[in-house]
Amino acid sequence: MYITKKKSKDIDVSKGGSGGDGEEELPSSSKTKNVYPPIETFWFPPSTVEVTMDAPKGRGLGSKLLHPLRSRRSSRGSLKRAMEEKHDPKDEEAVDKLREMLFLEGQLPTKFNDYHTLLRFLRMRDFDTTAAKDMFLKFIKWREDFRTDALSKGFKFEEKEEVKKWYPHGYHGVDKYGRPIYIERLGMVDLNKLLQVTTLERFVKYHVYEQEKTLGIRYPSCSIEAKKHIASTTTILDVGGAGVSNFSKPARYLFTEIQKIDSNYYPEVLGNNFIPELREIIDPSNLPSFLGGNCCCSEYGGCLSSDRGPWNNPAILAMVQVLSSADETYDNEQESGLALEDARLDNRKIEALEGALAKTKKKIEALETALEDTKVILKDLTQHIEDLRT
Repeated sequence: MYITKKKSKDIDVSKGGSGGDGEEELPSSSKTKNVYPPIETFWFPPSTVEVTMDAPKGRGLGSKLLHPLRSRRSSRGSLKRAMEEKHDPKDEEAVDKLREMLFLEGQLPTKFNDYHTLLRFLRMRDFDTTAAKDMFLKFIKWREDFRTDALSKGFKFEEKEEVKKWYPHGYHGVDKYGRPIYIERLGMVDLNKLLQVTTLERFVKYHVYEQEKTLGIRYPSCSIEAKKHIASTTTILDVGGAGVSNFSKPARYLFTEIQKIDSNYYPEVLGNNFIPELREIIDPSNLPSFLGGNCCCSEYGGCLSSDRGPWNNPAILAMVQVLSSADETYDNEQESGLALEDARLDNRKIEALEGALAKTKKKIEALETALEDTKVILKDLTQHIEDLRT
């Protein structure tokens, strides 16, 4: 994250994005959180001579849970799988452990059973597997309560252009690594006028909608164009002109709510790179003029209204849709495969119970026979006693 104070190249080095629950995190003076390199540096492209479709061998349950049906599939394209073939061994071991814990508790939705999603939660909890698991479970619960899946498909924010007048923000191009660039001009926020065109609740929903779009469309599009895995955003916060009025009580509520959602449920999406010069990572053609770049996007009414980037390229979007469909098909096959395994396990349990029941019936029959024999013996004994008395 980069924080600018004026229209110049000067950038204040700042730690962006806190790591975790806003109400649970300790102050920075009493707790130090590790800062990791961008998550992309933890991905290694697969070798062209390796057979990458084979399931991992000699690994624990967690590694087999990622692609339980891999051996049954051909080499159909899948963006999720294409970006997940080789990783840092230590990180992969931690991810496998977390995956196994979640699976054994029945809390591993197929949609989020991917390496980078689980790695984000581990990194946000300094690889404390139990803490990462708890954070992941809160994330799943929040998505259910917030109805995130329905929101990402059906939310309409008709007031977006009016909102951007009073809260200037938006995506604009990519940096030199291929990551999408997100910019906010906090010094130009007018919350009073913002709340005349929308509500805090709708703005938060809009923010979540945009985060979902980044995960589902922007990152895959950037990955296709860059020909490498992209999983974080370069964020620039322009605070030039910011004053007390920009941070009123409603404004603080809004910023806190957004920060809480981002740190708890979209960990590390903002990234953690800090350098003094924007031009070291952003080409001037992708940098708005108000930040010292060459771009104005006059045809869109300004850079922050353009949403310019690979995610608007029709050819790339078509590829993303095809690959997403492949992922959805694969996920459905995973669900079907796991359901089939569950059914087989249930059948084995039923067969075992039936076998135990049959053995129990035989024992009961044997006991009943023995009881009848005992009755006959007692009857004969009683008769013998009577005969002796007479």
